[in-house]
Amino acid sequence: MMAQLADRVAGVGIPGWFLLLLSVFIGSFLGTVIRRLPEGRPIMMSARSACEACGARLAPRDLVPLVSWLAARGRCRYCGVALGWFYPGVELGALAVATIAITIDGPEQAWLDCLLGWWLLALGWIDLRVWLLPDALTLPLLVLGLLVTLAFDPEDLADRAAAAAIGYLALRAIGWIYERLRGREGLGQGDAKLFAAAGAWLGTAALSQVVLLAAAAALLAAAAVGLSGTRIRAHTALPFGPFLALAIWPLWLFGPIHL
Repeated sequence: MMAQLADRVAGVGIPGWFLLLLSVFIGSFLGTVIRRLPEGRPIMMSARSACEACGARLAPRDLVPLVSWLAARGRCRYCGVALGWFYPGVELGALAVATIAITIDGPEQAWLDCLLGWWLLALGWIDLRVWLLPDALTLPLLVLGLLVTLAFDPEDLADRAAAAAIGYLALRAIGWIYERLRGREGLGQGDAKLFAAAGAWLGTAALSQVVLLAAAAALLAAAAVGLSGTRIRAHTALPFGPFLALAIWPLWLFGPIHL
């Protein structure tokens, strides 16, 4: 697998390598979005211009994705406090998205693959941290899916628009029924909007597969939580957004399964 990956990446030339290099900087920006957007803070300002522990202003050499963190051994150069894995984790996630996209589709299609993958990475991570899928990300993702369809597959635009509407209404209906039966919210509006975006990108044929893959991933995650020693109770909940995101991207890369 590694040899195949090396051959594929080596064969894509400068654009592919540039995409891989760009991905870690995109990951750094996504880290800013993930931390600041839910709090309503500006995201265009550098999230790491100062150490959050000691307040020391960071030099440009402290802000190189992955490299600065490794060079400082994961600690602030000024106060020595541990910086944690959040930013390098997001940067590695963005790099993984680019690597997978290039391996599967080559650099031409990979740019679009990465755009969707990075967007879903941010959404899933935010939901995992704060149980929120911001409209500022879900709604533009829906519109972008329709614009991509209009640009590349205009004959599918009606199907994608219908899928977006069906996806939203279906998850809102399920959430309403769950709340009526259980007396508490099970699926938020953000989940419904992300599912609508899935319809805009993938079409009606993929909607059921998105739900099945997301549900399967959620069950596996719940099982893993149980095996780790955490007791699963009737009111134990997991955010559904990360699992929706995890289901949408491979279906975009490989297409829905036609039975």
